[in-house]
Amino acid sequence: MTSEIESNDVRPHAGRAEAIIRRNVLWSLVGGVLPVPVVDVVAIKGVQLKMLKELADLYEVSFTRDIAKTLVGTLISSTGSVGVGATLGYGFVKLVPGVGTALGIISTSVVAGAATYALGKVFMMHFETGGTFLDFDAAAMRSHFWSELEKAKETVAKMQQEP
Repeated sequence: MTSEIESNDVRPHAGRAEAIIRRNVLWSLVGGVLPVPVVDVVAIKGVQLKMLKELADLYEVSFTRDIAKTLVGTLISSTGSVGVGATLGYGFVKLVPGVGTALGIISTSVVAGAATYALGKVFMMHFETGGTFLDFDAAAMRSHFWSELEKAKETVAKMQQEP
C-alpha cells in the first residue's frame, strides 16, 4: 500500500494524463477513417493539439497554440520520410476505389493513433519533470519520440480491436 501511495506522489497526474492520451488516440483513429486525403491529416493534427492543450491544463503549463503546432510539426517530421511519407501515402491510397480505400483507412488510422500516442507520452514525460512548451527541446526528444512511436503501434492496434 505504501509503494502505491509513493508512486502516486511521484507522478500525481500520470493516471489522468494517460486517460487524456488514450481518449485522444481514439479520436485520432476516427480522424484516420475520414475518407478524404488532407482532411484526415488536418483532423488528426487538430486532435493532437487538443490533447496537448488538455495535458497543459492538467499540468498547469501555459499553452500557446502556435508553439505547440511548431513542436508537433518538428517531432512528427523527425520521423523523416518514413512517417510523413507513410501518412500522406496512406491518405492518398484512399482515392483508389475499393481495396485502396479500405487499406488507406486502416493504415492512416494506425499511423495517426501511434503518432498521437507517442506525442502524448513524450509531452507527459516532459511535463512530469516540470517542463513547459518553452523549454521543450524537440531535437533532444526525437529518440524518445521514436521509441514511443514503435511501442505505440502495438498499443494502438490493440485499441482498435477493443469493443
